[in-house]
Amino acid sequence: MDLIAELPKGNRRALARAITLVESTRAQDRDAASELMAQLPHDRQALRIGLSGTPGVGKSTFIESFGLHLTAQGLRVAVLAVDPSSARSGGSILGDKTRMEQLSRDPNAFIRPSPSQTQLGGVARRTREVVRLCEAAGFDVVLIETVGVGQSETMVADISDVFALLMAPAGGDELQGVKRGIMEIADLVIVNKADGDLKAAATRTCADYAGALRLLRKRSGDPVGFPKASMVSALTAHGLDEVWADIKALRDFRQQSGFWQTRRQDQDQRWFDQELHFGLLELLHSDPKSARIVEEAREAIHQGTRTPVRAAAQILASFRKT
Repeated sequence: MDLIAELPKGNRRALARAITLVESTRAQDRDAASELMAQLPHDRQALRIGLSGTPGVGKSTFIESFGLHLTAQGLRVAVLAVDPSSARSGGSILGDKTRMEQLSRDPNAFIRPSPSQTQLGGVARRTREVVRLCEAAGFDVVLIETVGVGQSETMVADISDVFALLMAPAGGDELQGVKRGIMEIADLVIVNKADGDLKAAATRTCADYAGALRLLRKRSGDPVGFPKASMVSALTAHGLDEVWADIKALRDFRQQSGFWQTRRQDQDQRWFDQELHFGLLELLHSDPKSARIVEEAREAIHQGTRTPVRAAAQILASFRKT
């Protein structure tokens, strides 16, 4: 199959094969993936929405409900769900597609779960490439669901145009809300499960986070009132209209102010830095001479004759001489 020819047509099989190619770690596949990425059309851009939250907050339920809300308006939606990999076996369940049963059957939706592997930050290493592939395939909105995260995993903000943080009712008070980290980069704080017996708790939690967000310094590129907190019920779809309206308002303001393009340029720079970082590490371990030096350093650390800091400094010093 000619992926370059089929992707712009929206061919779902071509998109799935292209994602498998870019996620492959085989050397020959990496060369083919690099060539594929270089030939993608650059005139297609989707709205990239990052979604994060702690496990159990209802991310999958929210994404299915929100995705159906968007496809009902004629939009094509791609969902990239990053699943945590086992620290012991390295495997992943990749069960998010099963959770989104209705959305997975929607002809205007595409769901792709990916393992996080050893990547930190809540996303997979190749998520950026997969986003570009979805854009090339003509999707209007790309929803990027991270693994269940804490306050430090903020890499999804380097991939998305708008970053939404999902919270549970009674998930924290105003002091918890002003803690730096993931709260500081959220454009929207969405309190989910605002229904039934939890509706009152959700109202209080939303008010707490709204107060906390007012204490955080307003960021450049944000309109008045952002970042903001709101409530939704993924089960009843209540509040989804407001969330979508907020996202569009933030998108329009940033596009008109020029912040949108600047943000994407900065993201590409960080993408380059990350690729360079990982590429240098791969070269270090794949070169026989370098790999031997590293292994000798590991053995010295194991024997207690060298500290980790000293061993790393000596290896770096040897590279500076070459």
